[in-house]
Amino acid sequence: MFALRSLFRSAHIRYAAASQFHATSNCSGAKVAVVLSGCGVYDGTEIHEASAILVHLSRGGAEVQMFAPDVSQMHVIDHGKGQPAEKESRNVLSESARIARGNITDLAKLNVSNHDAVIFPGGFGAAKNLSTFAVDGKDCKVNKEVERILKDFHKAGKPIGLCCISPVLAAKVLPGVDVTVGHEEEEGGKWPYAGTTQAITALGAKHTVKEVTISYLNIFFSSLLFSSLLFSSLLFSSLLFSSLISTT
Repeated sequence: MFALRSLFRSAHIRYAAASQFHATSNCSGAKVAVVLSGCGVYDGTEIHEASAILVHLSRGGAEVQMFAPDVSQMHVIDHGKGQPAEKESRNVLSESARIARGNITDLAKLNVSNHDAVIFPGGFGAAKNLSTFAVDGKDCKVNKEVERILKDFHKAGKPIGLCCISPVLAAKVLPGVDVTVGHEEEEGGKWPYAGTTQAITALGAKHTVKEVTISYLNIFFSSLLFSSLLFSSLLFSSLLFSSLISTT
C-alpha cells in the first residue's frame, strides 16, 4: 500500500510539473501555418505528430491555418498491410483535409506576410509528397511551393518548425542550415533512420545530434514561445525529434 501511495504521489508530482511547464507555452494571438503532406504515416502526414502540434498550438492560444499542396501522392500505402495499394491514387490536399476536418487551404495560397511561423509535421509524406527524398535522397527535388515557403519564412526571419523527417526539406533548400533528425548511429535499432544524417550533410547542411525530447533551435530569436511550444509537443506527445529554425 505504501508503495502504491508513493507511486501515485510521484505521478501527481510529474503531472503537476508537466502542467506548470505546459502553462508556460503561451503563444496567444500568434498566427501559425501548419503544412500537411497527406494523411497517414507511410504515405502522408504522421497523424500523431500533427495532432500533438495542433493541440499545443490550440491550448497556447495560437491562430492556426492548415495548408497542403494540391498534388497527387507519390503512391498510396495500405497501412494495415504496410504495402503499396495497387492502382490507387490520392490527392495530398484532399487527404490532408481529413486531419484538418475540411478546413484546409491550397499551399500555393500561403503568404509569409500573413503568418508568424510555419510548422511541418513529419511522416513519410514529407519525403514522398513534399519532396522526392524517399526516392532520390540527396539528389531530391522539393515541391516548388514548399521551397518558396521555406525561403520566404527564412528570409523574413520567422520561425520554421520541422518535425521527424521534415528537416531534410530545409537541408535541401536552405544552404548551410543547421538541423537535427536525432542521432547519427542506429544504436541497435533505436534510431532506424539514422542514415538520413548522411544525406543531410551531403546536402551541405549541418547536423546536430539531439535526443527525443529536445526541441533544437539553431539560431536564437527574440520570442521563445515557439520553441517552448514545440518542445512541449515533443515532451508530452513523444514526437521523434524536431528542428526549429529562425534567422535574425
